[in-house]
Amino acid sequence: MMTMHGGKGMGKLTSGCTADVLSFRALLTLLLIMGGSPGSGFAQQSQKDFAPLEKAALDELHETNTPGAAVAVVSGDRIVYVKGLGLSNAETGTPVEPEMLFRTGSVGKMFTAALLTSLAEEGKIKLDEPIGKYVRGLSPKLSRVTSQQLLSGTAGLIDGEPLYGPQDESALAKTVRSWNDDIFFLEPGRLYSYSNLGFIIAGLVAEEIASKRYADLMNERIFAPLQMKSTTFRPTMAMTRPLSQGHDSDSNSKPVVHRPFVESTASWPAGFMSSNVYDLSRFAIAFMNEGKIDGQQVLSPAVIAMMSTPHADILGENPSGWPRNAKYGYGLIVQNYRGVRMVWHGGSIGGFGSMFVMVPEQRFAVIILGNKTGRWMFETAEKAMEIMLPLDAEAEALPKQSLPMSAAEKASYVGKYLRPGTERPETADIFLKDDKLYLRAYGFEQPIIKLSADSFAVTVPGLRGRWRFKLVSGASGRTEYLCLSLGVMKRVPDK
Repeated sequence: MMTMHGGKGMGKLTSGCTADVLSFRALLTLLLIMGGSPGSGFAQQSQKDFAPLEKAALDELHETNTPGAAVAVVSGDRIVYVKGLGLSNAETGTPVEPEMLFRTGSVGKMFTAALLTSLAEEGKIKLDEPIGKYVRGLSPKLSRVTSQQLLSGTAGLIDGEPLYGPQDESALAKTVRSWNDDIFFLEPGRLYSYSNLGFIIAGLVAEEIASKRYADLMNERIFAPLQMKSTTFRPTMAMTRPLSQGHDSDSNSKPVVHRPFVESTASWPAGFMSSNVYDLSRFAIAFMNEGKIDGQQVLSPAVIAMMSTPHADILGENPSGWPRNAKYGYGLIVQNYRGVRMVWHGGSIGGFGSMFVMVPEQRFAVIILGNKTGRWMFETAEKAMEIMLPLDAEAEALPKQSLPMSAAEKASYVGKYLRPGTERPETADIFLKDDKLYLRAYGFEQPIIKLSADSFAVTVPGLRGRWRFKLVSGASGRTEYLCLSLGVMKRVPDK
């Protein structure tokens, strides 16, 4: 059984001929909370009891065999809870400290969105114009896509991203210009479908407009104004900071260090950022305070509005139920959850999983950085919300019985559905067995329950609740799209 270690707090005070002093680590931690300025004040512990949050996090780490995580809770303009839990390296037994850097995965998409929308707010680009006006050398169909479609996930692109590739920062431009029209599988503007490629392309658009490298633009326009002093896209900079190793599971479900470290400069805008809970908290504080932090205007309210305005319907959901009945802004999922409006994003990259949840109206945020591939700590995030927010009761239970489906209706759904990708495609089958409709996908095979005209669900062992999905008709009226998760699967034509 893996042993979990809590993060260190204040150092012991000593007495005798030397003056009582704070430990250097404790002082550094306090300074980092407020951006490193002694004059800016220190975070204060809330009167809330965070013991249930810590228990939820430790339980979730244990259940998922994740070595460790850093957790921060923001209320108003301060961090009210921050802690490192578990191990930053399962091989050495080193504990997680809150200042440690983690790879944040797709949480970085909101930063790419903030960058490009800030250029739009300054009049340097119109988001509804074809990107070919700003970037030369693109394939014909790609040149006609708009930045609005890229940022909102409606460009119709396949998913995938180069995880291992060139280390030269010129690779972003070279990679995007090497893509042809085969990267499309939906008509632009038709449906929301999650795609890393869209944000990679958006990063190049920002580069071309500003005539600077993507990482330099992020430093100058986002990180430096927010005093996110440890955040970086450059691994050689991350190496100079305390950092957590990423992990996977071996054949016995025990955590092992993820080797080698994933790295491809072409993919930076989609989710290769390294950050810690302190820096990310500063972004949350500014975002929820109309762009202000420490008395300074660092983000335009117009940028915040563009990012958090719903631009597309998310028709599918993840197995956890997040998102559910949600929409996509620019780099943010917009969702009403138990009576509060939250904007959030999760992230997954080799060795790491992250969650970044904000409730702007309550000026609340919870940030969770974990060190195992793809582990989103939903239950920990929800516990933080329960402690800090006036949430409604749990969502209503789904009906136990399926709505009736005629034989013709069931037959109309039967088929193979596919979502192409740069690495490997995702597939699903809807088929009949003993006159019942079944879904086979992601290693499970379960009967389908009809919830409404276009909404369905399956019960998957090991998941909390039912996994809901939608079936969407094409122009002909025939079912053409399976919206099972964040990505859309398209029906494979019958042979």
